Amino acid sequence: MKIKDLLKKEGIALNVDVADQNAAIDKLIELHNKVGNLSDAKAFKEAILARENKGSTAIGMGIAVPHGKSAAVKTAGVSAITIPAGIDYKSLDGNPSKLFFMIAAPDTAADTHLEVLSKLMTLLMDQNFANKLIEAKTPDEFIKIINEKEAEKDKEEAAKKAAAAPKAAAPAANSGGKLVGVTACPTGIAHTFMAAEALELKAKEMGVSIKVEKDGSGGAKDILTDAEIAAADAVIVACDKNIEMGRFDGKKVIITSTKEAIHNPKALIDKATSGDATVYHHTGTVAKSADSAANESAGRKAYKHLMNGVSHMLPFVIGGGILIAIAFLLDDYSIDPSNFGSNTPVAAWFKSIGGAAFGFMLPILAGFIAQSIADRPGLAVGFVGGYLASTGATFAAPGGDVPSAFLGALVAGFLGGYIVLGLRKICDKLPAALEGIKPVLIYPLVGTLLIGIVMCLINPIVGALNAWIAGVLTNMSSGSIIALGALLGAMMATDMGGPLNKAAYAFGLASLANQNETGYMIMAAIMVGGMVPPIAIALATIFFKNKFTEAERKSGPVNFIMGLSFITEGAIPFAAADPARVIPSLLVGSGVAGALSMAFKCTLMAPHGGIFVFPVVGNVAMYLVALLIGSVVGCILLGILKKNAVEA
Repeated sequence: MKIKDLLKKEGIALNVDVADQNAAIDKLIELHNKVGNLSDAKAFKEAILARENKGSTAIGMGIAVPHGKSAAVKTAGVSAITIPAGIDYKSLDGNPSKLFFMIAAPDTAADTHLEVLSKLMTLLMDQNFANKLIEAKTPDEFIKIINEKEAEKDKEEAAKKAAAAPKAAAPAANSGGKLVGVTACPTGIAHTFMAAEALELKAKEMGVSIKVEKDGSGGAKDILTDAEIAAADAVIVACDKNIEMGRFDGKKVIITSTKEAIHNPKALIDKATSGDATVYHHTGTVAKSADSAANESAGRKAYKHLMNGVSHMLPFVIGGGILIAIAFLLDDYSIDPSNFGSNTPVAAWFKSIGGAAFGFMLPILAGFIAQSIADRPGLAVGFVGGYLASTGATFAAPGGDVPSAFLGALVAGFLGGYIVLGLRKICDKLPAALEGIKPVLIYPLVGTLLIGIVMCLINPIVGALNAWIAGVLTNMSSGSIIALGALLGAMMATDMGGPLNKAAYAFGLASLANQNETGYMIMAAIMVGGMVPPIAIALATIFFKNKFTEAERKSGPVNFIMGLSFITEGAIPFAAADPARVIPSLLVGSGVAGALSMAFKCTLMAPHGGIFVFPVVGNVAMYLVALLIGSVVGCILLGILKKNAVEA
């Protein structure tokens, strides 16, 4: 996409005679309407004025770039006017504004236009270019000037990219010093790139080496490495929003705004190179940058990706789990034991809201794992993969048939991230003109298609596994009942909502239908096996604090509620963070509880409910003993097997 694709000839008016700022805005909106970019001009003007109220979009040098993001925008576009006489647009440099570009952005996730707009913003930092536009006589000439400058810029960028490819080292030093910087604004549309361009142009003029990281709406570009930061004499942070500052700990840092970088780049560079900047001391956790991450082991990288998914998933697990527990507390079991949790309107409401939160759990897990691997473009692909894992989509049943649940979501998250990374490498060979459509068309479209194919292949395998397991369990029910209880309990803790867990639970439901003591004993063993994992984890966070991070210790006690409510999924964040040690510990604890429940001949006629159906459990005292012993065994094993936690 080119600038001319967003700026039509019909959206340009030259030598306009308007009285003030409001009239200029009205004229620019009128041009947008004429092109067909807007569905509601009045609503869009409200968005424009709301942005102006936060600070004038007149960047100085005779240029103003009013912009707004609104549902009233049908199609992303730009309108332009020139007012050679100039008007007061409240510019920070106090000079009248003569050249106006109004950006209309739709209030959707579609950001195809952002790459083009960022390029336009950097072009405007060339005063000669801006002057030519102001002096243009016709819209055709106006567009021709832009096209020629854009082609020149594309050529420069391609040459810069080619020159940088073989050597990933920091910029060469020179007599003027070596600086790094970061620019960022809330919208990431205009000021981010204009501030970066202003610093880069002035630094080049002054003989100073500088690399600027641009934190735009489409994601960060030209990300600074540890080596580049370490080698820099100072850092210029020109940002209008919060960014990660820990990486600059101990460096001389100048903190300012994007507007200051646009208007006074020389003053900032002079201060940075003179040594007058203050040494920055970070008070929070120091985040590692891209190159330090590259030196980490594959296991450590996978763990960090996993924890990104787990940390975002945890609020959904806790919020949804507690609401479901409240539903059981408020419900009347005697109305319909098979529908316990939804028998009364109030209980059904709580369970519905809690279930909605739970429904997001696996897509969130997979989405943020993928985002950690492939940055923002990976998010959508991971979300879709996690959703397909939760619904069990197959080629034969796209709506869902055999969910692969927790384990499937883990696979979807990692595969989704690496699929997008693969697409990036392939797309690097595409022409620079297609750069803008990669993150909003190619990555989500092709990535979603590929993850859909993968998940539709994985889920049927899970279905076949479930059918085989059901047959094995049916055969075992005529043999050792205690061994069956141990197996069923362990299966409930193996993947917590995945194929093994679901197979055990489905077997329990089928056994209930037999309406005999053996069937009721099987259901009791299954429920106690599902209650143990969260309780064991809650106990471990209390008795083995050094094995868990601070965040895990804080959320740990909530698992008492989930475990007692038979919400096994409360253990998922902890299992996901350290599956090799947590799952075996919980598996053994649940297996012990299931075996003891069978040995004590405990029975249960309800398919769910946790502690809220204990009044109808046969031999309830020994059932509590089985639950307690299984939870303690799991807790002790967690204390033995887990390594001491390292705060990320």
